[in-house]
Amino acid sequence: MFELFDAVLAARLQFAFTIAFHIIFPALSIGLASYLMVLQALWLKTGRDIYRRAWRYWVKIFAVIFGMGVVSGIVMSYQIGTNWSVFSDKTGPILGPLMGYEVLSAFFLEAGFLGVMLFGSNRVGRKLHFLATTMVAIGTMISGFWILAVNSWMQTPAGYAINDVGQFIAADWWQVIFNPSFPYRFVHMMLAAYLTTAFLVGGVSAWHLLKDKTNAAAKLMFSMAMWMALIVAPIQIVAGDFHGINTLQHQPMKIAAMEGHFESQNGAPLILFGWPDVAAKTVHGKVAIPKLGSMILTHDPDGYLAGLDAFPEADWPNVPLVFWSFRIMVAIGMCMAMVGLWSMVARLRGRLYESKWLHRVAVTMAPSGTIAILAGWITTEVGRQPYTVYGLLRTVDSVSPLDAPAVNASLLAFVLVYFVVFGAGIYYLFQLFKHTPSLNERDIKMGQPRRAAGITPIQGLDDHSWHSADKNKEDH
Repeated sequence: MFELFDAVLAARLQFAFTIAFHIIFPALSIGLASYLMVLQALWLKTGRDIYRRAWRYWVKIFAVIFGMGVVSGIVMSYQIGTNWSVFSDKTGPILGPLMGYEVLSAFFLEAGFLGVMLFGSNRVGRKLHFLATTMVAIGTMISGFWILAVNSWMQTPAGYAINDVGQFIAADWWQVIFNPSFPYRFVHMMLAAYLTTAFLVGGVSAWHLLKDKTNAAAKLMFSMAMWMALIVAPIQIVAGDFHGINTLQHQPMKIAAMEGHFESQNGAPLILFGWPDVAAKTVHGKVAIPKLGSMILTHDPDGYLAGLDAFPEADWPNVPLVFWSFRIMVAIGMCMAMVGLWSMVARLRGRLYESKWLHRVAVTMAPSGTIAILAGWITTEVGRQPYTVYGLLRTVDSVSPLDAPAVNASLLAFVLVYFVVFGAGIYYLFQLFKHTPSLNERDIKMGQPRRAAGITPIQGLDDHSWHSADKNKEDH
């Protein structure tokens, strides 16, 4: 056996690695499920075939992403039981029921209607099929609700008591679920899911527009994605500001690490760039705007902000990692907002589908949402260290009594298996992205339907499925 890291660090790295894969897929599932619901609603309302074609294109991608999210989620439960048994024992009376509610109220809802959504379009009426799509979309959001409730309680624990054996138990379930950070984190994550989906849809459709600017479905998808970017990105910036103020109130040490403030001060600057040096307790080469940090977080240019010197150094998180992950997330959010504004200008000038530079940038920005989610997750979770339950249960006291070689071996096995299995899944997703999503405008005008080259429809999702359903089923 071998030992690359000590048992605690190896367990943390293993959890970080697997959740970094997992978090991307539920976020995309949430956004894509809602997008599919909107497309189907528009098709039912207008009868325009272009909405049905866009639905068909993305439902195949959604099916793959949903499946990969389920598989990667099972691994998370396995790890909590093997590497974090002490954490499971101490927090189980609170977190166990919350995770159970997620399965009962969300996963069962998704799983129950998913089959109808994917394979029932030629077996049930249009309204029932739309209901199935809607239930899947609602289920993904409910799932996000419970998962964010669990994680938010670990960040800002409330409504708990501790029993005789040292376990956290619920004294008030309302406070447990709606803990101080939950509303901000839930809104922030849902908006992130929609933005991630918007830029994925926008990037894929822009890539097809660069190949064929007459592609009607690509034009539709790109337009919808840019509307989402224009509207949601500024809302996300505002929601992030509220979330930051809430974090300052309940986790000031995390804010100090995010901002790179080693010293408590009035009128703290906003440090744009620099390199935090924990040993020297300073930020080298910093570029800062005087007093803007206090202005943003306290709404007072001379407001007081606690620095890392206000907390025991043994409790500090990894400052450079938190500092830079936060800036990556914010920078991507700002870029998203600028792309949204750019698209609005192009739309007003009648060049939304003609601007190749906008399309190239959109293709480049396609993975931006996933990168921002990962950066935000690192900021949130690493910023909480050295605790699993903030201020109450330390990470070093949460791990299972395992030998370091065993945890290192399982870490290596996870890395190898994940790169093979999920690498194949991601490769297949890119093959789906490459398929032409629809007929071009000339074919639609000429009334010459043809199947896009290379597309093999999923059973129940073929070109004629929604038209072949028995007319009597439409009233069901």
